[in-house]
Amino acid sequence: MNRGPEGKRRPVTIHDVAREAGVSRGTVSRVLNGGHYVSPAAQTAVNNAIRRTGYVVNRHARSLITGKSDSVAFLLTEPQERFFEDPNFNVLLRSCTQALAAQDIPLLLMIAGTEAERRRNLRYIAAGHVDGVLLVSSHRGDPVVSDLHEAGVPVVACGKPLGQSAKVSYVAADDRDGAREMVRYLYASGRRRIATVTGPADTPGGVERLAGYRETLAEHGLPVDESLIAAGDYSRASGEAAAGLLLERAPDLDAVFVASDLMAQGVLDTLARAGRRVPEDVAVGGFDDSPAALSTRPPLTTIRQPWDRISTEMVRMLLARIGGEEPAAVILPTELVRRESA
Repeated sequence: MNRGPEGKRRPVTIHDVAREAGVSRGTVSRVLNGGHYVSPAAQTAVNNAIRRTGYVVNRHARSLITGKSDSVAFLLTEPQERFFEDPNFNVLLRSCTQALAAQDIPLLLMIAGTEAERRRNLRYIAAGHVDGVLLVSSHRGDPVVSDLHEAGVPVVACGKPLGQSAKVSYVAADDRDGAREMVRYLYASGRRRIATVTGPADTPGGVERLAGYRETLAEHGLPVDESLIAAGDYSRASGEAAAGLLLERAPDLDAVFVASDLMAQGVLDTLARAGRRVPEDVAVGGFDDSPAALSTRPPLTTIRQPWDRISTEMVRMLLARIGGEEPAAVILPTELVRRESA
């Protein structure tokens, strides 16, 4: 423990670490700034000294030297209430936070659900208060990607940014293949009037999952009946409303592929009120394998997105972009999870 002249505890300094490690202050500084031109033995000694002394980097002072903030933003371009309603956002935020913590990098949560919030957050980001952005839930035509790109801010998006994939790194689950697998499963179980509740048409998940649904019906020789397609916005209420519309249009439907677990909760609510048994009368399949899938009655058959891998890859790619690497893309496989709803 370090004590000042009056016996008061004082913060551990870089000089204390150097003395503990038996190296120069400059060697400690080089270790803290990436370990360039430092021998493995010296780097080990410094890291051990940091652990023993409890030294904590003064990020403000370090940013003045390096020109970097050593922090990252998690930017969600959805209304605030969606962050609290949709469990996927919380899972992704938690996993990204854990992946960055392993690098001793703090994560700032920023929500830009309105134009005013978008402008305010972009000013903060462009001013250099963060080194890069993990962008979540971008919509077609959303100017955030272009604004960040023009400001020279490294970005990695969750999901393929529609129309802008050449500008930005992204990590996505294979939405189209996941949809195909679910619809094939419903078909194999004997269902022939397979409806779908889509995600928003301006999001990559909305586009790709609907395309997978259409392609699989065609693959099995089933006509694509537009009355069996209803749009949602990934909220539970939109799933509830879409299911009501589908039952009105096609009372003989025997399965519903729903483009998110949260919407599937709403679909199950509507089917229960209509007296339809699940899965006996209508099979229901979701997408995400979020916590919502386990809270339904019956538990939801769904497509699992590998959230931990998505988060790890987003963090890895963002740190690479901050380090000067070119934009890249990663598409990860999904998995069918069978439960009692189908």
